[in-house]
Amino acid sequence: MTEDGLLKRITADREIFGGKPIIRGMRISVEMILSLLARGETCEAILADFPDMEPYDIRACFAYAHAVIAHDSLDAIEVAR
Repeated sequence: MTEDGLLKRITADREIFGGKPIIRGMRISVEMILSLLARGETCEAILADFPDMEPYDIRACFAYAHAVIAHDSLDAIEVAR
């Protein structure tokens, strides 16, 4: 899956966590997943704890972090108004 394809899995909705980036409209923030990974949680453990998530969702969190750090285009992210 391309980076743009991964970024389409990240959405933002002002009604959910004040507009923070979330995964596919769920109440799972990119920030929380990246924090879990930074603390040493494995992808397998995260997916077990969040059964609605898919492996591509974790990759999407990495793609989002990369785009933000690299100041790349985040046009693929869907923002609910």
